[in-house]
Amino acid sequence: MENASKALIMAAGVLIGVLILSLAVYLFFDFASTSSRLHEETRLNQINEFNAQFTSYEIKNDNTFYDIITLANLAKNNNQYYELTTSEEGNYYITVNVDKGTYINNLEKLSENKLNQLLKSEVNEQNGGTLPTYQCEVTISPITGLVKDVNFTRK
Repeated sequence: MENASKALIMAAGVLIGVLILSLAVYLFFDFASTSSRLHEETRLNQINEFNAQFTSYEIKNDNTFYDIITLANLAKNNNQYYELTTSEEGNYYITVNVDKGTYINNLEKLSENKLNQLLKSEVNEQNGGTLPTYQCEVTISPITGLVKDVNFTRK
């Protein structure tokens, strides 16, 4: 009888040990999934914050050439940060186009004099010397989730 009670105590100890180990494994996987979910939410928030710098111009109906220059500078800084020179599928390169063809991403190639000439031609094309307005369209990369192209079309 004494051996049977010791065997039951040992079996109960093993069962309690298995329960404690099962609880530890469950908590480990639960905390790991919570951590990965929080990491993913943080990553999505960063992507949305980055894209908002560009997509906010989509809402405006009266973008000017100054807005185009601002976005071209943002794109240029992004491309320099990632040390990118061309757009390839899946990378973070951003292009800025005006009227579906005038590529103005390389602002370092535009001297201040050339930029002033562009602005003067923009102003002189309109009656009364006012700047023309542009409609903005932003394309998001399906691979990275980040802005890929920004296209401005004159209204």
